[in-house]
This record gives sequence, C-alpha cells and structure tokens, in this order.
Amino acid sequence: MSSTETTSGTQSPPGVDLNLEVVTLPVADVDRAKSFYVSLGWRLDIDLVISEDIRTVQFTPQHSGCSIQIGKGGTTAAPGSAQGLILVTSDIAAARADLIERGVDVSEIREARPPGFEDAGRSYFARATFSDPDGNGWVLQEVTTRLPGREWED
Repeated sequence: MSSTETTSGTQSPPGVDLNLEVVTLPVADVDRAKSFYVSLGWRLDIDLVISEDIRTVQFTPQHSGCSIQIGKGGTTAAPGSAQGLILVTSDIAAARADLIERGVDVSEIREARPPGFEDAGRSYFARATFSDPDGNGWVLQEVTTRLPGREWED
C-alpha cells in the first residue's frame, strides 16, 4: 500500500457494533483540569468521588460520541502524556476563535498535505493545536468532506 492509498481492511468486521466511549486523560490536579474543561463549554457528565484516592470526572464535547475522563485512580500514565487527541470540526476558524475567546492558547491554523494530496481541498489538512493545563495535547482538525471508506455502510 502506498502512502496515498486508503483501505478499509481485509478482515471482516466484528458481529457487533463497538463504539469508543471514553478516553482517560492523566492530570496532576483534578480541580484545575475540571475548571479548564468546564471553561471549554463541554458538558460535565459526572464528578464522582468514591474515596480520597478515587475520583472520576467526565466531560463530553458538544455533539461528540466520545467523552473524556480525568480524575484520580483511573490511570497510571504521567500527567500531560496524552498527545494527539483530535477534535474534528467543520469550521476550524470558528472553533479556534471560540477557544481563544474562552482563554485557551491555540496555535495558528496550518495546512499540510502529504505527497499525492497537493490538489486536495482543505478537509483533513487544516489543523491547529492547544494543550490543557497539564500539557495533554489536542489537535483541531477541519473535516468537511470524508475520504472514501471513512463512513460506515450498514
């Protein structure tokens, strides 16, 4: 397979649907991280304190099918070690402006295309980055048209 090819795989799909529901982010200070994600306007799903050593705080970005969890006792990963978490938007300029208005330091929008995609539109190739207070790294990615094979056929 060349670097410009896409594939849906050669294996048959599982017999049941599987959905990525939650990603756990390692943080040093749960309350500081909670304040940051609240400031993004993400839905606070739960702040569950089980004990002094176990706490789960869950957020879901607007219209996302996947949530994030922060807290204590959920991961042994080092705070800030989650990188490349991708948030897809149909309007990266508006998403970036909204984050900046909320006080987030967001990079400039950059467009980078791999070989073979020089004439492709902006979809998939426009990106900007930001981090939470612990350094967990987020990528805003503009997707306006899905590549072939990137939508489920039932």
